[in-house]
Parts: sequence; C-alpha cells; structure tokens
Amino acid sequence: MVNPIADIIIRIKNALAVSHMTVVVPFSKFKYQLAKILEKEGYIKEVEKKGRGTNKIIEIVFKKKEGELSPEVFELKLVSKPGQRIYVGTKDIKSVGRGYGMEIISTSRGLMTGKEAKKKSLGGEIICKIL
Repeated sequence: MVNPIADIIIRIKNALAVSHMTVVVPFSKFKYQLAKILEKEGYIKEVEKKGRGTNKIIEIVFKKKEGELSPEVFELKLVSKPGQRIYVGTKDIKSVGRGYGMEIISTSRGLMTGKEAKKKSLGGEIICKIL
C-alpha cells in the first residue's frame, strides 16, 4: 500500500457508490483518527476498532436516511498526495462548500477540522475535504 490516506478515502467512496452500509479498513492510528473525526462531525454513524495485534481493523458504519436502505452519501476529496503536499497557514484556512463542508488538517497537535485548527491558531497539511 503506497498511500494509506488515499486507501481509506477510496474505500469509503467505493462503499458509498455501491450502497454498502459498512466498510472495513486495515487499522492504523492515522486512519482511526480520520474516521473518528468523520464520526464526531456526523458524516458516519459509528467507528469501531476490532481485532488484536497485526489483525486489527476499523469497521465504519454509515448513516442512513429515514425510510431508505441506502447510506447517506457525502463526497470526500483527497487534497494532499505523496507527490504534492498542500500546506496551509492559519490565516489561509477557509470555509468549504459555503460552510456546509469541512477540511481535515494534519497539524502538529494531530488531526483536526479546519475550524478547530483556526481556533487554535494552527496550520498544517490539508488531508481531505468533505463536501
């Protein structure tokens, strides 16, 4: 696996595209933090860490709309790539999707949303945008 960030984003996008209610991703602390942010912000229903040792996985359960069988869809867009990292300072953090979306930024104090980073006066690498 070349890029673990792209891996989790693509697995989520693929699962949403075919209306799966859950997706399983190999465990890493970074991926788990990313999934927990999505859960905290209300984009996904539940994130669960399962397994032990080298067999750890992350199970992500998507939210679904009332009376529907398919998951509630949101758009994830990878911003920083291994060949081109995108960094942003505190003053350059802007709202996404006219305030309805958000960006996830990797700062010196861990992963956080753009709003949190701006409040704490931190800049960092933009990992992805959610629209």
